[in-house]
Amino acid sequence: MSNLLKAVEAKVNENIPALRPGDQVSVHVKIKEGDRERIQEFKGTVIRIGKAGNSRNFTVRRLAANGIGVERTFLLRSPLIDKVVVERGARVRRAHLSYLRGLSGKSGRLKQKFEE
Repeated sequence: MSNLLKAVEAKVNENIPALRPGDQVSVHVKIKEGDRERIQEFKGTVIRIGKAGNSRNFTVRRLAANGIGVERTFLLRSPLIDKVVVERGARVRRAHLSYLRGLSGKSGRLKQKFEE
């Protein structure tokens, strides 16, 4: 049975490092427009990491023009993700940071995690 599950599972994307909620990340996604392909960058904060196994995903939130929040969910095993760069980590005490949706300005910032 486990051999059958392994045969169906998608390959692990080597370009995605270990992510945690609160990390400031830059996700480089491949976008196909007609017959051309380009890479688009999506910078923001990881607000949740969901599920487990083959359908594991993470949600990134960023502030667009006029303070409008934009969230995008990416599959961890997706071949469309070119790379993920962790720019800085934050010290958070929750697994799902959905409370950031209601905050703006200084109150919406997270404390930086200092690595030694």
